[in-house]
Amino acid sequence: MSASFEELDYQPTPMGAISLRRRRDLSRGIDVYEIKLGDELLMSSLFTTAEIELARLGLAALPGNDLEVVVGGLGLGYTAQAVLADSRVSSLVVVEALPAVIDWHERQLLPLGAALTADVRCRFVCGDFFAMLASPAQGLDPTSAGRRFDAVLVDIDHSPRNVLHASHAPFYSPHGLRRLAEHLKPGGVFGLWSNDAPDDAFRAALAEVFATTDARVITFRNARQDGDSTATIYLARHARGRD
Repeated sequence: MSASFEELDYQPTPMGAISLRRRRDLSRGIDVYEIKLGDELLMSSLFTTAEIELARLGLAALPGNDLEVVVGGLGLGYTAQAVLADSRVSSLVVVEALPAVIDWHERQLLPLGAALTADVRCRFVCGDFFAMLASPAQGLDPTSAGRRFDAVLVDIDHSPRNVLHASHAPFYSPHGLRRLAEHLKPGGVFGLWSNDAPDDAFRAALAEVFATTDARVITFRNARQDGDSTATIYLARHARGRD
């Protein structure tokens, strides 16, 4: 392949073939990393503002130190990197369903791989985030059953209505959100990235489960469309003093 485009890896998965590619953006003089699932672009290093804001806003809502955090969905690693940039974070578990994505970071095929794998606070767990939520005996940290966290930040599906696999859909119901709340400490925060505008039905589901909720619209420059695009960050806080 030419120096301006390279497919770094291509692997089959239960959801379809996943590929990692690097292309040179000559107008900006940078390398752009992209992950595709089949013919669908999942993520690009050109658009990371909302992924970073997911971590920043989620952690900003928490007081104190020694924060224990879960990120659901590793992707290009920008949410995980932003979590680790907060010096109050003592541990980060990143749950990723696709072994290939973890492998790309561990082999440092992605720019953030070296920093993430070198940070002793960060640990990758290969597993189905949604299935792990539904199994209290397993939980989100296979090494510590029943462990609860200060924040659980999720960036897996495109949105609550546009999921990558039908098995993910129940998570966005009140029942699924109650499952997630069981993994939060009192006062803990749930954050969710969505590519769509705020969804009233999902906001109602959040309000049914959590003490406080919010939906923040994040605006960022979209070079592909020569204009601005938006994403939504949902934030919800577990009631204080609950067991």
